[in-house]
Amino acid sequence: MSRKNNTAGILAGLLAGAAAGVILGMLYAPEEGKETRKKIKNKANDLKDQAKNKYGEVSEKVKDQYSNISSTFKETASNVAHTVKDGYDKYKDQIVSKTADVVKNVESELNDLK
Repeated sequence: MSRKNNTAGILAGLLAGAAAGVILGMLYAPEEGKETRKKIKNKANDLKDQAKNKYGEVSEKVKDQYSNISSTFKETASNVAHTVKDGYDKYKDQIVSKTADVVKNVESELNDLK
């Protein structure tokens, strides 16, 4: 998440810097105020469109990364669950077998004592 915030911050900084540079360049250019305001408005609209496009791209990348991480996590969790279950089944069978042997030995000892 920190990397996403850094990327968004850098992107916002770049766009703000570009907008400020364009505006300053237009303000110092020798043109009529009406024409300058029109250029600023057009450039602002262009920058807004670029920002929307970049946001869409970053958003898609984040969604893809989330999907990949989510799939990997689910697969890993499933593998761990299967491994634990297999281990449980293995040791359960061993314990049942050993318990049966102990019961037989105790019964044999009790029969010998009679």
